[in-house]
Amino acid sequence: MAENYTDPSGNTAQFRAFVDSPEPAASASAPSRLPLIAGVAVAAVVVVALVAWLALG
Repeated sequence: MAENYTDPSGNTAQFRAFVDSPEPAASASAPSRLPLIAGVAVAAVVVVALVAWLALG
């Protein structure tokens, strides 16, 4: 190990900078749920229309 090695955890300013640094954008990589919600809504409308057609037909 080098003679001039300084432990980053020993420096309060470096530790605070590490703690206050923003985390990687994990939410940006999450897939959108909009297509799933739209698909469920369309399926529900089709089922209601089918039931109404059978009941009134």
